[in-house]
Amino acid sequence: KKKAAKKTLEVLLVGSKVKATIKESNCNTGGDAIEGLNNWVHWLIGQATARAVANGRKTVRAHDFMVG
Repeated sequence: KKKAAKKTLEVLLVGSKVKATIKESNCNTGGDAIEGLNNWVHWLIGQATARAVANGRKTVRAHDFMVG
């Protein structure tokens, strides 16, 4: 059997800005860090849009991104 193709999500981040911010904390950026953060951002957007719809809105607002 062939392995299922890994779905690649559109990159929503500016990689150089993320790396620079990480570097400000005297840390290095791993090769998979941007992809991991991008996946998390996509998840957050999915959660926020679901919350907006569940509340009868089409507009996603800042509080829709609050987790927990």
